[in-house]
Amino acid sequence: MRAHHEPPIEASIAYAADGRGEGVAYARLRSDSGSRLMRIPFRAQRFAGLASREISYAALSAVAAALLERGFSRTRFALADEALVRDINERRDVPPPLVLPYVRLGCSLNRFEEYAVMLAGEDDDLAHRARSEVALHVAA
Repeated sequence: MRAHHEPPIEASIAYAADGRGEGVAYARLRSDSGSRLMRIPFRAQRFAGLASREISYAALSAVAAALLERGFSRTRFALADEALVRDINERRDVPPPLVLPYVRLGCSLNRFEEYAVMLAGEDDDLAHRARSEVALHVAA
């Protein structure tokens, strides 16, 4: 009997976080069966001088974990952070504060049967949702 392999889903991701590292990621999941939206809160340790790269790592790690928990094993991640996409795809050296988040993210991604991390234009709707939610949280 042949094992059933679901087709890969595409997860378009946008995220935002406040100065303390409290953030939210939105992922629009697209597959042959349609589209749905996921909201995934996350937390990141903030570091000066990294241009918020630590936020990108934490957001993608949180989305990957949420998808794995829901049984997705083949995923294409699409996000607008060129540095993160290059770090993953080119296995680049990262600044010391990002080494642990890089390793954690790699471990998460390696749990997928198949994955790709692709550069995509920012999903304006998702980015607006994430930024608005973080702004409302900060203002509260």
